[in-house]
Amino acid sequence: MGTDKRNRQKENRRARQSELEKQIQRQKLVRRSTRIALLVGVVVAIVAVINLWPESDSATAPETTETSVAETTVAPAPAGPFEFGEGECAPTDGSGDQVREFAAAPKLCIDPAKSYTALITTNKGDLTVVLDPTKAPGTVNNFVNLARSKYFDNTVCHRAIPTFVVQCGDPTATGTGGPGYAISDELPAAGEYKLGSLAMANSGPNTNGSQFFIISGEQGMTLPPSYSLFGQVTTGLDTTLPALDKAGNSDPVTNGVPPKEEIRIISVKITES
Repeated sequence: MGTDKRNRQKENRRARQSELEKQIQRQKLVRRSTRIALLVGVVVAIVAVINLWPESDSATAPETTETSVAETTVAPAPAGPFEFGEGECAPTDGSGDQVREFAAAPKLCIDPAKSYTALITTNKGDLTVVLDPTKAPGTVNNFVNLARSKYFDNTVCHRAIPTFVVQCGDPTATGTGGPGYAISDELPAAGEYKLGSLAMANSGPNTNGSQFFIISGEQGMTLPPSYSLFGQVTTGLDTTLPALDKAGNSDPVTNGVPPKEEIRIISVKITES
């Protein structure tokens, strides 16, 4: 009987030992599974943050009182006929004095059936821009009248970001200046911006004044169609435009204000044909 008792005790000890080892293995498996789950959770969280984080802040701009290039994904609403103002037209021959304050937006001063070209002379060289009065008659009319009023002459472009845009048209060079009125949008279709496109800067729908920008690189070509497109650089794409782009400020903190080098518009001359 003693031998049987000892055998049963040995069997019980082996059974308890076996059960203990199983418990230890189960605990290790639980701990391992927990670590794997935590690691997967961390990885998923990191991926989510990366996917949600903006790729670049250089495609947007600070809001200004009058105009700024500000990115938006809102689709433009269909535009009706452009409503011209009641302001007087500047002399077509450039004989008038320089004007930088206006009581109202200009009335129709151009002939939409004719062609208009702007020669923008800067301290970095010349740009020839073919304007588009067919797609943007109101915006071209506004730009032409401002140019004929010598509004842009001897002004400093207050903002330039390499591979993005060069923004000009504010006589105060602060980003807050304008002609004293606003005109409606004439927005393009998506994908129409190209290298050398001329478009109006704005601070929201129908807030166009005098500030405009020239797309100087690939980033600018990806802008949403929220800015009135009214011209295209045809001469100076390989010379002057790269020089303007090179003068831009690449520090993301500054958002291009001011440019690394001064960019000055000496004059804007309009040719009608």
